[in-house]
Amino acid sequence: MEDHSSCPKPVHAIVMPVPLQGHVIPAVHLALKLASNGFTITFINTEIIHHQLTTTTSSLIGGEKDIFSGAREESGLDIRHRTVNDGFPLSFDRMANHDQYVEEGHVRAMPALMDGLVGEIVKEADPPVSCLITDGFFGSWPSILAEKYNLVYVSFWTEPALVFTLYYHLDLLKTNGHYASRGNRAKGLTILSSRNQCLHRHAPTHRHGIQGCKKADFILCNTIHELELDPIMALQEKQPFYSIGPLFPYGLTKTIVPTSLRVESNCTQWLNTKPHGSVMYVSFGSLITCRKSEIGEIALGLALSKVNFIWVLRIDAVSYDEPYILPIGFEEEVKDRGLVVTWTNQIDVISHQSIGGFLTHCGWNSVLESIWFGVPMLCFPLATDQTTNRKLVVDDWKIGLNLCDRKPLTRLEVSEKIDRLMSGKSGDDELRTEVTKVRKTLESALASNGSSQRNLCKFIANLKAKIK
Repeated sequence: MEDHSSCPKPVHAIVMPVPLQGHVIPAVHLALKLASNGFTITFINTEIIHHQLTTTTSSLIGGEKDIFSGAREESGLDIRHRTVNDGFPLSFDRMANHDQYVEEGHVRAMPALMDGLVGEIVKEADPPVSCLITDGFFGSWPSILAEKYNLVYVSFWTEPALVFTLYYHLDLLKTNGHYASRGNRAKGLTILSSRNQCLHRHAPTHRHGIQGCKKADFILCNTIHELELDPIMALQEKQPFYSIGPLFPYGLTKTIVPTSLRVESNCTQWLNTKPHGSVMYVSFGSLITCRKSEIGEIALGLALSKVNFIWVLRIDAVSYDEPYILPIGFEEEVKDRGLVVTWTNQIDVISHQSIGGFLTHCGWNSVLESIWFGVPMLCFPLATDQTTNRKLVVDDWKIGLNLCDRKPLTRLEVSEKIDRLMSGKSGDDELRTEVTKVRKTLESALASNGSSQRNLCKFIANLKAKIK
């Protein structure tokens, strides 16, 4: 019998995302990518995220399987799944009580609860755990855990490198007058970088998170080297920083690992009835609410525009306390050309040939997916990184338009901008040409000798060296 005792064991990494839809998706795809490169992965979700994933996925409802059961059974990947409590029962409404949830759960309870779980996994795991990969928004406690259990600490950044460098150089921005609080309110602050001409508000947890990233042994970023060359090169002078994006599911279709926290409506049959490139897809993400007046103007603008559209309108799009009600008569007026759903599979929709434009909040996942499928964007950022993402889309890459050039947003401007994007007027053909070019950059990065693949291989080699 052959002796395998001297064979090197695979790298065993614990992976944990921030428990939000936009963070869970790329973390799952990162876990799959690492597992396909020989890693053993233990993926940790909070109990509420696991509950939402398994109650919205038909293949898992009523069963005892976890979300990675398909990846293990069909692809043979060594991905294990654990859950951790976030300090609250499943019945607690986290979004309606967001501040309490963040302060008592993420800030106070989670570090201790994760300490206990990581300690248990480290003690029992075979092969032994050697690496901790956590979302960059968690703050400093992951670095403390990594040091306690002698693990290499990897921070995973789910937004563009430009946003990372704004947070990273917050002190420098403050010194030069580009950073200021809004009055005495603690809920947000404003960053303005004159060099990059981007302005955005973000929560204190985001700027605290970067302090943890600065303690990481390695930083992985869901971006593309060629698209953000300057900020990436600047960051690489500070820390080992690897651009490995875009992180997409295998085959760029539905992944065998469910990632949706909401029940999805299937829009394919409706889309099949519409002409090529005739449908505007509208979605403002999974989390941030909009002003009621702006949603109303967007609804009336869609009615005025006369284009076909799918609108993902969450029941909590305006408030987590009460559902939003569409303007009287809206649904009757658009019934032959508009489809309003509370949630859907975004990749299934924007990959459909009938989609001709994407009215988006500029969440980073949405931006990358829209580029991949060659869909120009109409940008309506709401908060956090989204205004900076808009800057990249509209000003730098020239693959989108601003929805609102001046406040307040009006239905006439909404209608005009939608018509402009969908009809090809005022340079829209140029937008489509440019988005095709940027897509080719993404394809090249993911190729066997592309920048993202090379960076991933370099990260794996350096991580193994660090472990040794």
